[in-house]
Amino acid sequence: MQTLLTAALCLLAAFPLRAQTPASPTRLGLCAACHGASGHASMPGVPHLAGQRLDYLRDALKQYRDGRRNTPVMRAAIGPVGDAELDALARWYSAQAPQGTP
Repeated sequence: MQTLLTAALCLLAAFPLRAQTPASPTRLGLCAACHGASGHASMPGVPHLAGQRLDYLRDALKQYRDGRRNTPVMRAAIGPVGDAELDALARWYSAQAPQGTP
């Protein structure tokens, strides 16, 4: 009985952690082509997004979408994406582990 209770408590404790991990956004593939699925870019000149502040990523994506940041490749990649999808992308990349320093 005590083993069953311990197992049940462990499962309940795991739920909040699972809920805090964002699901992979549907538009991730397009971003991952340059920035990597986990936010670790492998192309020269492309910034790493993993572990960046959520508010920074959210604002930057909106600026690319709205044309306030005039980077044609980013504007084309984002296109007419809504706020909910931009938020999902920002949450995804901010939740990824930053790349370690050598």
